[in-house]
Amino acid sequence: MNNKFLKNLQYILFILDLLSINTVLFVTQYFLQGLIEEDHIQYTYFGIFLNIAWIVVSLLFNVYGLNHITSFETFSKKTLHAFVYFFLFVIFYLFFLRQLAISRTFTIVVLTSIPLTLFFNRFLYLLIRYYIKKQNYLVSNIVIIGYNNLAKRLVTYLEEEGRNKRIIGFCENFENIKELSNYPILCPIEDTLVVCKEYGVSEIYSTIGPEQNPALYDLIELAEQNFIRFRLIPDFGFFINKQIHIDYINEIPILTLRKEPLEDISNRIKKRLFDIIFSSLVILFLLSWLIPLLSILIWLDSKGPVFFVQKRSGKDNKIFGCIKFRTMKTNASANEKQATKNDDRITLLGKFLRRSNLDEFPQFINVLMGSMSVIGPRPHMLKHTDTYSRLTSHYMIRHFSKPGISGWAQVNGLRGEVKNIDDIKKRVEYDVWYIENWSFWLDIRIILLTIINIFRGNKNAY
Repeated sequence: MNNKFLKNLQYILFILDLLSINTVLFVTQYFLQGLIEEDHIQYTYFGIFLNIAWIVVSLLFNVYGLNHITSFETFSKKTLHAFVYFFLFVIFYLFFLRQLAISRTFTIVVLTSIPLTLFFNRFLYLLIRYYIKKQNYLVSNIVIIGYNNLAKRLVTYLEEEGRNKRIIGFCENFENIKELSNYPILCPIEDTLVVCKEYGVSEIYSTIGPEQNPALYDLIELAEQNFIRFRLIPDFGFFINKQIHIDYINEIPILTLRKEPLEDISNRIKKRLFDIIFSSLVILFLLSWLIPLLSILIWLDSKGPVFFVQKRSGKDNKIFGCIKFRTMKTNASANEKQATKNDDRITLLGKFLRRSNLDEFPQFINVLMGSMSVIGPRPHMLKHTDTYSRLTSHYMIRHFSKPGISGWAQVNGLRGEVKNIDDIKKRVEYDVWYIENWSFWLDIRIILLTIINIFRGNKNAY
């Protein structure tokens, strides 16, 4: 199964689940007509809520992620995890909005039937995948030209679950073989086409370039004349274990180390508009009363200013003033030393503000001003930027994006005090992943996870 097929499968599975949920609603309403009052409006609202709730939780837990749908076990676990929160959302809706007009029997039948239909869909998907894997006409026979480190890595990837590829063997000149191989060495390179016809090969992967073996130019042409697809695999030895992206300026290929969705101006505009709208709403409806209230409490708790403005590293490593509610007693090491567990600099009110993340709320002013985004890598103190950039080579990549109030690393528990080099390397890994995989819906997912974490608490928030 190639990536294009898997991406289409994501949409198919998502739509199939929504259809199943709505089928359960329709069938249950039909068979329990006697229990349903003539006014169906509450049931209509309930149905709409169920659809929205499933869309939100499936997005939140990435149920249909490419890495999840290729494994039945992972896909099922993700579904179960999402359904638990879906169930809680439904209970919240029924209890707190007092939907007394909805029949209890109807509710029980629906909430029992939905998980059954969802897992039926997973078993159906499993059977379809099993059927596809058993159909020879859906499997591509391939040979690999060259037996080298690149060819070995290619074999490892082609053997992964979900790829309908059958490796016949290698085509390599026998004098170049110095070890045993997992697949047979079929023939010298010049006889590749003969072997392909013999084994019904539909694809050739060459780990050797025509500049190394000019005979490949003729082989490429002959392969296509025989309806065999020829694929050249360049060896970027310097970039080993890194994904290379190829763009074109007319016919000239341009290699880049990473794909950044926010390089696209339309995506930057979309993200900036969201930042402006979201931060304006927070400032208008929350900060407008939160700032006066907390100002009084901070003054009563300890001497010093209400706000703490600290210089931090922003996009392209430009310095900006990051605004926070002051949570510490005024001290000389505030711009150099991180907060630690049981830090005696933190005030009594400050402990509450830090644990609840309320100390970060003034940063929505930074967002409105344009120095920060709602979601992005967390900005660090200037001293720490200098220190961490020496510890890990990829650290400065996180500054390709505007810093955020919350980020992908934070919602995955990577926050608080940095105790060792692995802590910062892991955060950088998550921040770089965010930059390379940004989407509007990923930002929404991180916002929802941040809200959940605020209520759930975090052991590293101190």
